[in-house]
Amino acid sequence: MIKGLMQDRPLLVSTLIEHAARWHAQAEIVSRTCEGPIHRCTWGDIDRRARQAAEALTALGVRPGDRVATLAWNGYRHLELYYGVSGMGAVLHTVNPRLFPEQIEYIINHAGDRILFFDLSFVPLVERLVRAKTPLERYVLLTDREHRPPCDIPGLICHEDLIGAQPGDYRWPQFDENTASSLCYTSGTTGNPKGVLYSHRSSVLHSWAVCAADGLAVSAHETALLVVPMFHVNAWGMPYAGAMSGARLVLPGPALDGRSLYELMRDERVTLALGVPTVWLMLLQHVDGAGLRPADELCLTRVVIGGSSAPRAISERFATTFGAFVVHAWGMTEMSPVGTVCNLLPKHAGCTAEERLTIQEKQGRPVYGVDLKIVDDDGVSLAHDGKAAGHLLVRGPWITGGYYREEAGCVDEAGFFDTGDVATIDSDGYLQITDRAKDVIKSGGEWISSIALENAAIGHPAVAEAAVIAVEHEKWQERPLLIVVCRPGSTLDRETMLAFLKGRVADWWLPDDVVFVDELPHTATGKLHKLRLRQMFRDYRPPPG
Repeated sequence: MIKGLMQDRPLLVSTLIEHAARWHAQAEIVSRTCEGPIHRCTWGDIDRRARQAAEALTALGVRPGDRVATLAWNGYRHLELYYGVSGMGAVLHTVNPRLFPEQIEYIINHAGDRILFFDLSFVPLVERLVRAKTPLERYVLLTDREHRPPCDIPGLICHEDLIGAQPGDYRWPQFDENTASSLCYTSGTTGNPKGVLYSHRSSVLHSWAVCAADGLAVSAHETALLVVPMFHVNAWGMPYAGAMSGARLVLPGPALDGRSLYELMRDERVTLALGVPTVWLMLLQHVDGAGLRPADELCLTRVVIGGSSAPRAISERFATTFGAFVVHAWGMTEMSPVGTVCNLLPKHAGCTAEERLTIQEKQGRPVYGVDLKIVDDDGVSLAHDGKAAGHLLVRGPWITGGYYREEAGCVDEAGFFDTGDVATIDSDGYLQITDRAKDVIKSGGEWISSIALENAAIGHPAVAEAAVIAVEHEKWQERPLLIVVCRPGSTLDRETMLAFLKGRVADWWLPDDVVFVDELPHTATGKLHKLRLRQMFRDYRPPPG
């Protein structure tokens, strides 16, 4: 072998903010703050403040490899910590505030966090952490002295005081690109959350995939609204991809209701929005309730939906009401997270609207860097015919090889990680998740997709949200139970719901019963909490017949 003669420069997170500050210095970062007003700054400002943050952390005794935690919404102060912490060689640990307090205490202890930066919304939660036995040494409130509330947090520092004393001329150090950059924990619905430790190299490579045309096509032409939280898998890599591309970012802070999001989309001329289905359902309800005309009032062209399956009805509504195309994407915390993106191929140029919607129901094709396959229970690879369903395995340079502080590995001998999903792959490479392995309904030896049933049910105009779980059955082992939340002011009964589903799914898939509830439980990342639903309905038995 003969080696090439190319320069060997480490792929570091700090190179992203350096690039943004040099070539996209005036591109805007718009934030709705916890204090209330809209704040505006630029990538140049973020670079300067990130350097001030690195200087302040150094003065506090933070060393390379130390974990620095955040409990924060999407905002400019959180964004600057993405670069200030990782850029100096420390590890940014974005804590999900939607976890149970006991889980938050667990992961802060497990991570060994030394310093916690937090938003005003989380003062009561942090007061509880102060009373708990955690390794936290210092607490920094992400505000200025004027907005500091009375609280029982010893040694509390205001962020603006902390970084305002620094000159901002910090020089980013050079180190091994495989050094850890950030840490995210899984939601832990079936046990303690697990830590996924990203590297500088993996984060930069993932950013290229997000910016690529066959990825999310993020560019300097976009004004991107990040509804996906910065505490959820690094906001799908958008804080990094935004700097790489020079995109204008709009950060909604704590206001994620339909009205607030719509106003940001309108006022800031948002072209690209990213979030989970739950927030888009709230947005659509606001549009319907207020009688708005998004296609006339907004500039939205694309909506990226991930975290949970994108129902066909949502894709159709965005197309008809907003004039926007839904980009269905799939991944997970262990994958940084982007694995597949549902972009259309040239062959689809002449497709009808219905044919496009059918394609959009799929999670998409693998981006470069992600290798995936489906296997049966014995590990034998299955055909990519769109029919064979098997366990989904993945590998690649931004996919985890193990969990933080756990000795046991999580990949097989060939380096593949078992996602826990059941899926099909068609001849064009489009992935379709049919279920989580633990959620699939096994009826009479055949599999029924709870996701497909949920998506079909949401297509009914009276349905706000739907969930499907398996319940025990004497003859068939398991049968599907449909649990429905109706839209405000709408009424629906079991027979009407089942009649709507008939013809949209196979007859033997039809749920044995429909239950109506006021609300459905969700995980800390906005997904349906199937474990809790199974617990709620563990004594349920379907009607005879």
